Amino acid sequence: MERVEVELFTDGSNNAVIRMPGRQFPGVLIQGDSLASLRSDVAEIRDACLATDATEALEATESLLEDFDAVMLRYTDALERHGLRKPF
Repeated sequence: MERVEVELFTDGSNNAVIRMPGRQFPGVLIQGDSLASLRSDVAEIRDACLATDATEALEATESLLEDFDAVMLRYTDALERHGLRKPF
C-alpha cells in the first residue's frame, strides 16, 4: 500500500470528488458498498433484459441513471466551485 496526498473537492462522504497526484482532472471515489450496489443494479437490468421484461428493465435503468446523475451533479458542482473546467 502506498500513501499519497490527494486534493479533496467535496466532503469525504460517499462519492467524494478528489484529485490524485499527477492527474489534471479530479475523479470520484466510489466506496466499496456503493460499487457493489451499482454492480447489482446493472445485473438487475441485464436479468430483466434476458427475461424480456422491458418494464422492469426500464425501471431499473431509470433508477441507475438517477444515481449516476446525482454523482455527475456533485462532480460538476465541485469543479465549478473550484474554478475547474469539466473534462467532457
